[in-house]
Amino acid sequence: MPNNRSGRPRDDRIDSAVRQATVDILNEVGYANLTLEAVASKAGTSKPALRRRWASRRHLVVDALVATVGATPTPDTGCTHCDLVAGIQTLTDAFTTRIGRRALPALVADLADDPELAELFLDKYFHTRRASTAEALRRGVERGDLNPDVDVDLVLDMLASTTYYRVLFGHLPVTPRLAEQVVDVVLTGVATPRLRRRRRHRAL
Repeated sequence: MPNNRSGRPRDDRIDSAVRQATVDILNEVGYANLTLEAVASKAGTSKPALRRRWASRRHLVVDALVATVGATPTPDTGCTHCDLVAGIQTLTDAFTTRIGRRALPALVADLADDPELAELFLDKYFHTRRASTAEALRRGVERGDLNPDVDVDLVLDMLASTTYYRVLFGHLPVTPRLAEQVVDVVLTGVATPRLRRRRRHRAL
């Protein structure tokens, strides 16, 4: 995330201003047109100051994305359904802004060519969110809400993939109710009792 090659004391106010400026510019002009000069000017600092803190423009965008979209943990409300909806809702809230559509696809493409940055993105953002939701699923198993043999990794992919898919391809909107709809489908399924009986019969 921030580049700590310099021994100078950090000023958190500058870091915060730069992250917000990065998000604002991403929303205004998109990822391809974001420059360090523009970020520095909007944040009231200098390009060398940015270079001292972040190794590259891409590192800055990853840091801003983590700070803005966040790695907010999935809560423990005592209700499995509520926990999962709240966890996925943070994605919905973040990506109903323009930053998701403007920044995420191009950033993902850059990650493919930069293994070190990809590892940083996965560690600070992706895996942090994923581990939190995985814990919510395990709590659901302990409460008796979910089957003990549930494939946690598969369910995690199913819960989050709809939002990412819509952000990356833009074929359908990320709506305010999307999180609840996804959780409902994952937890209850879409098959009728008739189809489930047929499947059980074939498995015998």
